[in-house]
Amino acid sequence: MKAISDVLDEKGHEVLQIEGDATVLDAIKRMVDENVGALLVTEGGKVTGIVTERDYLRRVTLEGRTEEETRVREILSAPLVYVTPETSVEECMAIMTERRIRHVPVFDGEHELVGLVSIGDLVKFQSKEQSFQIKFLHEYIESG
Repeated sequence: MKAISDVLDEKGHEVLQIEGDATVLDAIKRMVDENVGALLVTEGGKVTGIVTERDYLRRVTLEGRTEEETRVREILSAPLVYVTPETSVEECMAIMTERRIRHVPVFDGEHELVGLVSIGDLVKFQSKEQSFQIKFLHEYIESG
């Protein structure tokens, strides 16, 4: 069974972050520039939550706030739902489905941040794995 560590080995361990006192406008610009749907939020170097496109829509747009005046810490999602590198891909997908979330940070046993995975990362990884298995079985059948 494949683990989240396998996904991170393939996609990389980079995690985009933003300080909690940044404006929501700064966060949205960063997400657009980096083509991502979420940023981890930090306060003094410590991860305090996550801010996503959904947080923006629900807590800024629908509440009539402004992006320029609202701080990221005011709209972040916390406490964090997270996984470890040892968590299976299937278990991570189940957690995300059950919690209706699309991004999950990955912390190791020392509670150090080692990555962030999205549901898209997991689906892409699973698809590649299945394609590899199908190709292997096809070659095995044809060689016999």
